[in-house]
Amino acid sequence: MRVIVTRPEREAKRWVGDLSALGIEAVALPLIKVGPVDDTTEIVHAWRHLSDYAAVMFVSGNAADYFFASKPPWIPDFSAQTESKTRAWATGPATARALLRAGVAADQIDAPAPCAGQFDSEALWQLVGPTVRSSQRLLIVRGVDAGRDAQTEHGTGREWLAHRIAEAGAKAEFVVVYQRSAPEFSVADRQLALQAASDGSVWLFSSTEAVANLRVRLPEQSWSGARALATHSRIAAAARQAGFGVVYESRPTLTDVAVVLADKFCP
Repeated sequence: MRVIVTRPEREAKRWVGDLSALGIEAVALPLIKVGPVDDTTEIVHAWRHLSDYAAVMFVSGNAADYFFASKPPWIPDFSAQTESKTRAWATGPATARALLRAGVAADQIDAPAPCAGQFDSEALWQLVGPTVRSSQRLLIVRGVDAGRDAQTEHGTGREWLAHRIAEAGAKAEFVVVYQRSAPEFSVADRQLALQAASDGSVWLFSSTEAVANLRVRLPEQSWSGARALATHSRIAAAARQAGFGVVYESRPTLTDVAVVLADKFCP
């Protein structure tokens, strides 16, 4: 069994290393390219008015990394703004770790417990929803597909969360801090993808964008003989829609992924 890790390059390399350490053969085939936005004006504005927000929600570790990388040097660090009661919301452990690396105090972070059934907007809202008050402003830090209008692009989880915030009488605002695109396939990448469509490899999908980008790169390929492990039900649905013959789901932690791989995919 070989695992095809489809996360962005930096994360994919880390997952390949972690899986290999567990004795699981893995190879990186990034299906999402992540980079900074061209104009950081809105990010700087968000940093200058950070104390106006009751909480800042980060949709991913990349959202945290790029938000903090764009902080102007003259603005105090997130946790150093002692006059601010601003909370940092994370959708899961990976995002929480990114916030900790950026210097956010642990007691300032709200995130689903490591034992939560899932790490997404719904799980986060169960935790933070009761704390939201009418007239509060909350900031959602997110990415956008390259070439797309940030005002018209929608994401299921973040839009769902924005609706819940509005129902609580508060206001959700957005700031885009990174952009996603489909990486170009090299000859070796294409060969790997074609081989993994039918050789028993397990495609590890952590986003619906990765599934969509694979279909864009190989539009004529049949995936009926391919196997996939998805880290969320929405991602699993996208893999099934793409035609993957075998699709299982797992929580997005290394331990859970390894358990499902051993249980469902090993002979």
